[in-house]
Amino acid sequence: MLLLYTPHITPRLRYIVDFIGRELFDEPIALTVNIKEYAGYAGPRLNYSEEELDEVEFFLRNTPLLQETGIRAAEIECFELNFHKAFFPTEGDFPFDIFAASFYLLSRYEEYLPGSPDEYGRFDHTRSLAWKEGFLDIPLINIWIQEFKKALAKKYPALTFRYASFKFIPTYDIDVAYSYLHKGWKRNLGGLLLALSKGEWSKVRERIGVLQGRQQDPYDAYEWLDSLHLYCRLRAYYFFLVAARQKGLDRNISPDGPGLQELVRYHAAGYRVGIHPSWQSGDRESILKEEIEWLECMTEKEVIRSRQHYIRFALPQTYRLLIKYGIQQDFSMGYGSINGFRASVASSFYWYDLEKEETTSLRLFPFCFMDANSFYEQHDTPAQAMRELMHYYQLIRKVNGLMVTIWHNTFLGNDPQFAGWKKVYEVFLKEEVFWDA
Repeated sequence: MLLLYTPHITPRLRYIVDFIGRELFDEPIALTVNIKEYAGYAGPRLNYSEEELDEVEFFLRNTPLLQETGIRAAEIECFELNFHKAFFPTEGDFPFDIFAASFYLLSRYEEYLPGSPDEYGRFDHTRSLAWKEGFLDIPLINIWIQEFKKALAKKYPALTFRYASFKFIPTYDIDVAYSYLHKGWKRNLGGLLLALSKGEWSKVRERIGVLQGRQQDPYDAYEWLDSLHLYCRLRAYYFFLVAARQKGLDRNISPDGPGLQELVRYHAAGYRVGIHPSWQSGDRESILKEEIEWLECMTEKEVIRSRQHYIRFALPQTYRLLIKYGIQQDFSMGYGSINGFRASVASSFYWYDLEKEETTSLRLFPFCFMDANSFYEQHDTPAQAMRELMHYYQLIRKVNGLMVTIWHNTFLGNDPQFAGWKKVYEVFLKEEVFWDA
């Protein structure tokens, strides 16, 4: 077991040492403030302080961040290290303070600082250090940890590390369960009249054909996904938007009707199901509570998983509310405006409440790719999306990390607007991920 000495054990230090310890070892890194205990320890030792104590230890001179409390704006200067970026340079057996730098990125420190939001009121990715310094598209913390592992192994060749393996989690957001089915006569009549006014005769015929049972709804990809998961031996996660009022960005079919209820029950029986809190729930806490209760009623299970609709969340308010209503795992850590690694990591981690200075029970599962980002924000073709998927897959596999993707049933059905995207996903799973399963 690795023993880490530091003059002061703060909540920030304990949090990041626990995270890095879980990534590296099967047992946690032990902490001590007792110099005599540290000096007499016969195993591998790490000195995280301002002064080197002996020549045998692994010495990493600390920087101030983990000893501080509160949040302050500061200029961070990155430098090149082994063809990637690092910051908080220091002295000793490692060239930068990996604990402080990793904490800064994982805690989303920069998201607590004042600044202009994007058009949806979210943290704007262009404000992030990862975007400004060009490392948004790589799991930088995982790369750092691999280099840290090499440095520790060089100092202590007998040190035993945890065996890690690549893991893939497919997730789906059901924002609009069906294009035509279960929408009621008013919404279907309105859609039909709109298509007629625009002369969109193919859509008119399609709507009528679906409603008469002669055609499959273009958003109905559920049986196809079942077959794909079975073939690739994957256990998927489905997040359902169950807004009671269909307005604005919340346009799913009504949760009061049998269509959505049957769909939710079906998936709850064979998959992991979570809440997709509506846009409206971000303005009223009572709506979030009602939506979680509805999903629990439909599934007859406790709802412990979530992903925010449109990736709308604000720190720390949103995560505190999720914890309040029993959410244990959240899959929102990513951007709704661009693909990449929002927290610069391809591993799950517990959320640190920076204002309260405490580690919480909420475990975050960051995603790196969402079809809607690729299509609507980056304006990618299916071929370009495939290249981006492969870029993330190869990087994450190299660091034995966790890859989480988001797809929508709308992209995986038969809507001509999304022609080619279904094939991209099928090829990616069958020819890449399946062989690692």
